[in-house]
Amino acid sequence: MKYPSLALAAALSVMTAGASQAQTEITVLRVTVNDEQQAYLEQIAEAFEAQNEGVTVSFEYVANEAYKSRLPTLLQSEARPDIFYSWGGQTVVEQVEAGFLQPIDALLPEGFADTIPEAGLQAYMVEDQLYGLPQYATEVVFWTNTALTDQAGVDIEAIESWDDFLAAVQTLKDAGVTPIVAGGQDKWPLHFYWSYLALREGGPSVITDAMAGENGGFENEAFVEAGREFQRLTEMEPFQPGYIATTYETASGMFADGAGAFHLMGDWDYLPMRERSTSGEGLPDDQLAILSFPTLADPVAAGGEAATLGGINGWAVSNSAEPEAVAFLAFMMNAENQREAGRQELFIPIAEGTADQMDNPFFIEVADHIAASSFHQIFLDQFLGASVGATINDISADLAQGVMAPEDAAAQVQEAWDFR
Repeated sequence: MKYPSLALAAALSVMTAGASQAQTEITVLRVTVNDEQQAYLEQIAEAFEAQNEGVTVSFEYVANEAYKSRLPTLLQSEARPDIFYSWGGQTVVEQVEAGFLQPIDALLPEGFADTIPEAGLQAYMVEDQLYGLPQYATEVVFWTNTALTDQAGVDIEAIESWDDFLAAVQTLKDAGVTPIVAGGQDKWPLHFYWSYLALREGGPSVITDAMAGENGGFENEAFVEAGREFQRLTEMEPFQPGYIATTYETASGMFADGAGAFHLMGDWDYLPMRERSTSGEGLPDDQLAILSFPTLADPVAAGGEAATLGGINGWAVSNSAEPEAVAFLAFMMNAENQREAGRQELFIPIAEGTADQMDNPFFIEVADHIAASSFHQIFLDQFLGASVGATINDISADLAQGVMAPEDAAAQVQEAWDFR
């Protein structure tokens, strides 16, 4: 795809016209990040300001759960940010339909979109128009404390199927080791299990088919079976005591303190979990491994065994943002800045050819997983929109606690989709 650069050139000429021009402030809203990531973003902002006299870039950081609840209100107010962090998918569609976003195709430098993989662009595209840009891809994996699995006699390289994983959980319990650390209070860490199992059961198209009302929608047997398989795990009581009152951040630090053998979480947790540990250092690399979510012995649909779940995380542009905001977004996303993020081990950059500076073995492994996957599914609590996503998080927590039947869980998701 090629996009005209006239509008961007005009914006930049305005920005560099001199001190007589009015000051332009670009506001950027971001889910809270660690100190290294914040420093990275602030350095990009300073570099952009230095090249564009009269322009300032201000970042605001909001904690994960507060961000999700605060953003819809902000977008309806005069205090809306110009650029804001986004997980893409149906949430972007809903924001476009509500009139909160603006298309940015014509404001991007010519050829810029050609540097981004098509799957990434699609996450921020509505009716063939771009309303934002992806910055990085993530994969949800089982972070593994190999000191604990070795202590219990679990060979993680032998874990391929879901039954293999359940057997490993039992072995860990028998050895007196907590199998899994989970942040159940926030619910979304639990939805990873239900989502992955549905992908394994139904294959890559199971979500889009359900969205289209095909094959029984979200009451398809794949979603019901996902609930059953999840409860096979939860009935073993694999989580730490009090997991349902534990936040994601606390669970992250607990895993890094050695409180459990597995932690199902995204690759983004590599640095944060260390910082959240009691020591501030966490587990050394030689005691860490990542394990792909296991396959099922007999997946219903081909391709489900190789699908990955994660994010195509990036940025959306609000309807009131000036062209300078899109210029900054393109600057933040350029090859040089993407490469630097990979070099600093902050995230896996999505722009083509920019991962060549990475040497973190875990990030390289995740990048290989995503590249080899049959399909990369965005987190369901984001991909399906706010209301349906909240329902999925709720039913995942209810399934984990055994207070909801798998059939009822699937029916609730279908009802939420119907009335979204």
